[in-house]
Amino acid sequence: MSEILTKLSAQGVSIWLDTISRERLRSGNLAALVRDRNVVGVTSNPTIFAAALSEGDAYDEQLHDLRVRGVGVGEALRAITTYDIRWACDVLRPVHDATGGVDGRVSIEVDPHLAKDTGSTVAEARALWWLVDRPNLFIKIPATVEGLPAITAALAEGISVNVTLIFSLERYLAVLDAWLSGLEAAKAKGLDLSRIASVGSFFVSRVDTEVDRRLEAVGAEGLAGRAGVANARLAHAVFDEVMRSPRWQALGAAGARPQRPLWASTGTKNPAYSPTLYVDDLITAGVVNTMPEKTLDAAAAQATVDGDTVRPFYKDAMKTMAALEQAGIDYADVVRVLEEEGVAKFQASWNEVIDTVSVALDKA
Repeated sequence: MSEILTKLSAQGVSIWLDTISRERLRSGNLAALVRDRNVVGVTSNPTIFAAALSEGDAYDEQLHDLRVRGVGVGEALRAITTYDIRWACDVLRPVHDATGGVDGRVSIEVDPHLAKDTGSTVAEARALWWLVDRPNLFIKIPATVEGLPAITAALAEGISVNVTLIFSLERYLAVLDAWLSGLEAAKAKGLDLSRIASVGSFFVSRVDTEVDRRLEAVGAEGLAGRAGVANARLAHAVFDEVMRSPRWQALGAAGARPQRPLWASTGTKNPAYSPTLYVDDLITAGVVNTMPEKTLDAAAAQATVDGDTVRPFYKDAMKTMAALEQAGIDYADVVRVLEEEGVAKFQASWNEVIDTVSVALDKA
């Protein structure tokens, strides 16, 4: 077991793996990462499933059976993905039990084509919750304007939610409001709040990619590689403020769990940056860092774990964002573009998965 990852976990950072595949489950690799690399959760998305389905033969037998039964492509895709997620939930169940339900979580995303459709998102969240049928499941719902009421509705029914594709501080505050509203509705229904969990997935590296591109265009490269961490640190400041609110205090007293901040997109896109940039600079108690395996390996070998690198740096983060504004970076436009691109990328990956399954069914 990596001493560095053990130190990171001891600092209160939950290490989740940002990938899944049938082969990883079948080979015991995921169980080994839980045992040896401090992995206590798994996230998935359409891009991850597109990659998993395009490689190897792990899905061949199930695809054959689905074809023989005459199952349509959409239903086949759900059968395949929920099978993997259910299996991963079972692998992580001991972690879930040992941590009292804090960790051991596995996420599956609603169809990203529903990102602008509140009612359909809620219906799919219900369906996925029923299909997987595991207490350590998270349903991923995007933080679009239309996704906010869906987040509230799902939580109000006792469905645990991973809110994904959060980029802006303003939207993050709206996500937290939607989460609190969902818990308040669940409480009014008499549900056990301690059984409802949530994380808010705040994306990091994509912010740097977009901001750095704009900095280069205006000749202000000296500020490159600083926006992603600063934005995430300020998001945590928003979280801290909400945790001090009377609204949360009342829910916490009723047994509710905090919606933990989750750092997503933590693999560095720029090779000039340290591969552990979004690990080293986002350490604080009570957060999740979901890492691609490449980032996990880099963190195990070379991450710098030396105390809290979030809360003591709120003021520094504000200065960085002010400097970016002075350099001509339009923050509102950056986060708008990132949300639109994020939804579009997941939709494209979903289409790729559909095409892959369709072709595989024909061949099976």
